[in-house]
Amino acid sequence: MKTGALFRRGMLHGIPIGLGYLSVSFGFGILAVKSGLSTLQATLISLLNLTSAGQTAGVGVITAGGSLAEMALVQLTINIRYALMALSLSQKLSPRFSLPHRLAAAYGITDEIFGVCAARQEPIEPPYMYGMILVATAGWVSGTFLGAFAGSLLPPRITAALGILLYGMFIAIIIPPAKKHKSILFAVLCAAALSIVCKYALPMLSEGFAVIICGIAASVAAALLFPRKEDAA
Repeated sequence: MKTGALFRRGMLHGIPIGLGYLSVSFGFGILAVKSGLSTLQATLISLLNLTSAGQTAGVGVITAGGSLAEMALVQLTINIRYALMALSLSQKLSPRFSLPHRLAAAYGITDEIFGVCAARQEPIEPPYMYGMILVATAGWVSGTFLGAFAGSLLPPRITAALGILLYGMFIAIIIPPAKKHKSILFAVLCAAALSIVCKYALPMLSEGFAVIICGIAASVAAALLFPRKEDAA
């Protein structure tokens, strides 16, 4: 298939992702301006990151006046999964994916893009990946801008109500797998419980380090209590 056709197919497959991102990032935009960021700053964060959980945690660190080291650790903890996704996708890339193409495509590996690419039977070509990333990024950045702009104009009561959109997305993500797997349910409940402990019993602990501690502790506990069984050879 020619480059143009591959790019258009990637854009077509990216439309549902972009539309979903448009609505979800609207909530992030509102959250960002409520935290003291400008519309431009919120939009640039979405353009340069493409990570909903990482951006949300990052805004929390900024609001709390956290250090750069704290920000780096928070982002590493939350976004390390993208490195695993990239390693998995590397097995499906076509020979046309040279190192520059790999570096460029790494910018746009999100959970949804990974899911679409992983489901494809044929090798993934650079134009296809770029088309999907373009549409998804446009949806995410546009939604952030609209949310931030609206958040700077709407009354506080309205923005407070709309601000739960992002958290609703996180809940929607964890509930289905938590219903199927006890390990995930345990990790979610454990992280929530530890977060409450950090909030009220350890008020001196910054929000960034609280996210790191709760995430790592819950993951380790779930791994120890629910070890994954290896398939028989």
